[in-house]
Amino acid sequence: MSSIRLYILAALEERGEMHGHQLRQLAEQEHVDEWTDITVGALYGALKRIAAEGLIEEVRTEQVGGYPERQIWNITAAGRVAVAGLRLGGLREIVERADPFDLALSRLDPDRLDELPGLLAERVAGLRSILAQAESNHASIHQYLTPVERVVVTHRTSRLRADIAWHDALIEQLAELLTIDPSREDPRP
Repeated sequence: MSSIRLYILAALEERGEMHGHQLRQLAEQEHVDEWTDITVGALYGALKRIAAEGLIEEVRTEQVGGYPERQIWNITAAGRVAVAGLRLGGLREIVERADPFDLALSRLDPDRLDELPGLLAERVAGLRSILAQAESNHASIHQYLTPVERVVVTHRTSRLRADIAWHDALIEQLAELLTIDPSREDPRP
């Protein structure tokens, strides 16, 4: 699922013909870099790739004043089919990425276990800082968002809160987890 493809095609479908700079301005106005995985600067390259696939087409070029000539894009029939599939895919697809932390935690260095509480405290502090920054960003863009977008931006903060709670529970169990009974065999095959 490509967020940037969905964004471009949906914007052209909803708002009509636009040039790349208008798409960029729209993305900046909607603060999509704050609540999606879209990088606003990547829009131009994505436009070219999507055009090469026949999902959008150049309808004309414009030049206003001393600004460079701009290509005006419109969505094609194939683009309308593609955006419908991307919307459905985005709503159905569950994105859950493994965190390398889990593997590192399961393969601790027994000679450095005393460092783990400090590392976990640093990690939780980092997560809390990311959460605070996300909440601050959301508060600053709140007025620019639609009601649906306001709900959407809370998805990330909800995930961060859940991750913090998991880490807090891990810290509470740490002493018990690190107690190694030499008489027990390794349960792994």
